[in-house]
Amino acid sequence: MRIACIGGGPGGLYFAALMMQLDSTHEITVWERNAPDDTFGFGVVLSDETLGGIELADPTVYRAMAREFACWDDIDIHYRGEVVTSGGHGFAAMSRVRLLQILQERCRGLGVTVRFREEAPPAATLAREFDLVVAADGVNSPTRSAHPDVFAPDLDVRRCKFMWLGTDLVFDAFKFYIVETEHGVMQIHGYPYDTTMSTFLVEMNEDSWRAAGFDRVAPAELPPGESDLESIAMCEKLFAGILGGHALVPNNSKWANFTTVRNRTWRNRNLVLLGDAAHTAHWSIGSGTKLAMEDALALAASLHEQPSLDAALRAYEDERRPVVASTQRAAQASLEWFENLGQYLHQEPPQFAFNILTRSRRVTHDNLRLRDPEFAGRVGAWFADHEVRRGVAPGPVTGPPPRPAAPPMFTPFRLRDLELKNRVIVSAMDMYSATDGSPTDFHLVHLGSKALGGAALVMTEMVCVSEAGRITPGCGGMYTPEHEAAWERIVDFVHAHTTAKIGLQLGHSGRKGSTKLMWDGMDEPLPDGNWEVFAPSPVPYRPEVNQVPRELTHADMDEIRDQFVRAARMGEQAGFDLLELHCAHGYLLSSFISPVTNHRRDSYGGSLANRLRYPLEVFRTVRDVWPAHKPMTVRISATDWVEGGVTEDDAVRIAAAFAEAGADVIDVSTGQVTPEERPAFGRSYQTPYADRIRNEVGIATIAVGVISSYDDVNSIILAGRADLCALGRVHLYDPQWTLHAAAEQGHQGPGAEWPVQFQAGSRRPQTGRTEGPKPRLQLIREGEPQTRHQRWRPA
Repeated sequence: MRIACIGGGPGGLYFAALMMQLDSTHEITVWERNAPDDTFGFGVVLSDETLGGIELADPTVYRAMAREFACWDDIDIHYRGEVVTSGGHGFAAMSRVRLLQILQERCRGLGVTVRFREEAPPAATLAREFDLVVAADGVNSPTRSAHPDVFAPDLDVRRCKFMWLGTDLVFDAFKFYIVETEHGVMQIHGYPYDTTMSTFLVEMNEDSWRAAGFDRVAPAELPPGESDLESIAMCEKLFAGILGGHALVPNNSKWANFTTVRNRTWRNRNLVLLGDAAHTAHWSIGSGTKLAMEDALALAASLHEQPSLDAALRAYEDERRPVVASTQRAAQASLEWFENLGQYLHQEPPQFAFNILTRSRRVTHDNLRLRDPEFAGRVGAWFADHEVRRGVAPGPVTGPPPRPAAPPMFTPFRLRDLELKNRVIVSAMDMYSATDGSPTDFHLVHLGSKALGGAALVMTEMVCVSEAGRITPGCGGMYTPEHEAAWERIVDFVHAHTTAKIGLQLGHSGRKGSTKLMWDGMDEPLPDGNWEVFAPSPVPYRPEVNQVPRELTHADMDEIRDQFVRAARMGEQAGFDLLELHCAHGYLLSSFISPVTNHRRDSYGGSLANRLRYPLEVFRTVRDVWPAHKPMTVRISATDWVEGGVTEDDAVRIAAAFAEAGADVIDVSTGQVTPEERPAFGRSYQTPYADRIRNEVGIATIAVGVISSYDDVNSIILAGRADLCALGRVHLYDPQWTLHAAAEQGHQGPGAEWPVQFQAGSRRPQTGRTEGPKPRLQLIREGEPQTRHQRWRPA
């Protein structure tokens, strides 16, 4: 093949070298507009996985790189005058200059033509002359820009300002410095990459950047290769305490905002994007060079393995896109964590350190227990003591308990007079199995089995406050004496046979009512209309499909408010331990809050304060009749996932309003307000909203949404992102999920008591032996596993 490669960075050069090794008859030309030694940047960090791939694909390149590596294991978090260290992480870094020199030399030896100081011809021209054009031309890719209709790029410019610098201060580990200045908080990301230099990356939000005066000295534009020397001099003064007399070293160093690049496709006939041209992921998870070199390996392999160019490019994108998407999700979580750094500055050093280490959700509580069990143990012991000190867990304030502490998910939690034995909630899940609003034997078994399964709190489905307030004919209700008696039977079982508590979720379907059972057609209207639906405005859930709701009058609103009050009183009579007001998912109270569904022109529409007026009225009247010693929570949709809807900033104000009205906890969900929504679905995808509300508003939160492992629960609770976790589908899969989570973690005792009838099964069943026993002397010599704490000590 005749192959043109636009861009001589690590991805482009590595691809060219791999292709020539696979077939030396290829004719490959690389265009690089800069000189061979005119590289920008400082150090690059590569993962064990990436290095393993390089070692297998090109041992020559790997051996040359290995001779240059700065290797270490520790991460130091410098925060509030303390240094918290976590080991066992395993880093390998090297100079970007040396990496390029190694790849350039490898390409020369293999016969690749590299044209330095030369702009590549337009990609369209090259595409006519070459069999394949690989665009590895960076984040500002001219190739991508020339074909916007094909690649459909999505460029997400983020909020923080950052600058890449080097320093002759050689760090001995990866360093996070959290620097609280009179201008605001700033952070330094630093790591060594050879015997004489370290990367020194400065980042801060724009408010801090402006308050420090950088906006007054930073040039709007600089010629390529030039650095913002005045800003760098200011940084040397700001961070003199870190530098200790060492200098900052510029190299094309200037302020920038990170841009996350996504494309609808990476290929166009015989043209393909690679590396930053195709995708970017925030540097805080060290991914740019890593992704580019992995792209190069996958593209070369696909071209070698597939029968045609089209099949090869399709296979390349099919292989890489899921990996990149996963990395981008982790990077997005990490960059947002740093954008919102200020909301964590109240945390004590142990929790802050755990939080920063687990920010991307790739490093977790379990992962840290493996990497550094001593660190995980110290943080766990701190957490157990902290929860007692802040009054949400029982026990004397006597300092950290003897280690090992219980896993965070098995720490108790107090809400008013209600004590929950652990942090796990069985989510409210509609079962669509009630008869005329009355729960049946199915509900008794469903909720009873979940209560026996170890969760601290079991929530009912959304229990509707009137017949017309049901979603479907199978929805449960609380508006007749028969309903109260049927629910009381279930409550009595939970209280008599389990140590769980049970909560009642009250709601009204609003415009989403009068629909079929879920398995007959979710959100589809009943064939004969059946009953009239209501909403703040006459806006149907789906035009031409669902009913146009009748706009509520003030009298209607008063009636529905009183229905909530009646249901709350009945819930107290039935013995429920907690009450939750459902103000999420596009049901009636939610539809008042969202501007997508509330178009009213009276005092209940318009501004967010007006749109909150009716839900708050309902909340206050219900709180007045709900016993003062029992907690009350509110479920909200923290975003509508649609332009013009409720935003994350709105969610903070919504939560604050309910907190001021007397809510004890905010149950933070998202969406389901409009079928036009486009959620950013993924693991724990709603947790960041609970995190921000908890740490900004100062109210307890429940995290919910694709939290599927005990490791996720432990990580969320210990990092302070939420106080409780609600899990739904995992409890459908395994009603004893919480007890099994305890067994998997070797935890017995408080918060994980097995029913006496089940205690014989409280240990994980034995399986076939996978290996023979180790010799006794070997066990003695090995002893306890030791955490790696290697630090970079240049010779």
